[in-house]
Amino acid sequence: MIRVLLADDQPLVRRGLALILAPDPAFEVVGEAEDGTRAVALAHELRPDVVVMDIRMPVLDGVRATAELARTLPATRVLALSTFDMDEYVVAALRAGAYGFLPKDVSPEELIAAIHTVHTGEAAVAPRLLTRLISAYVRAPARPRPVTAAPAGLTPRELEIWQLLAAGLDNAEIAADLDISVSTVKNHITGIFTKLGVRDRAQAVIAAYESGLVAVGHGSG
Repeated sequence: MIRVLLADDQPLVRRGLALILAPDPAFEVVGEAEDGTRAVALAHELRPDVVVMDIRMPVLDGVRATAELARTLPATRVLALSTFDMDEYVVAALRAGAYGFLPKDVSPEELIAAIHTVHTGEAAVAPRLLTRLISAYVRAPARPRPVTAAPAGLTPRELEIWQLLAAGLDNAEIAADLDISVSTVKNHITGIFTKLGVRDRAQAVIAAYESGLVAVGHGSG
């Protein structure tokens, strides 16, 4: 069973999320929080597997609450929620340690799937939405890094996969583009994460834009 904490400043939103999860035996809603400070306190008390976190809340916003949980409770994964699908706070939450992001108008099925995804330690952000967000809100250097300069000791193949990942391609699309297997792509991505010192796909894409490896607007579809 996946233990879930709901954090949103609107009681109706919290209740709606709880009602979505209640019929599914895979989930147990262990608590509700009305602001980021309360969310952090309850997370330490209840040790949920996943916190569904609104990123715009009073007292302590969801971005800072996410950063605090990533620092003090790394086993608890945060799924960020926003009213808008294009929101600079979403990028800040991903940089702070959120494992995924959903706009609040998603379907119940999408919410359930995203909670399962972040619980396994994977990033729950559609690759092309992630690229759109980051290209809109991450400030890249004025002079992009030459693509031949591989940072952090990346091999030429890893550099190529990092660029495709940052352009919004998923693993299957990268495999088809390079004519290699999906499992090989996954192995390369694991190595890329290790060498870049990032935790997941979202942070790897942010790093690509911040390094100038990918120009703002590239691959944003």
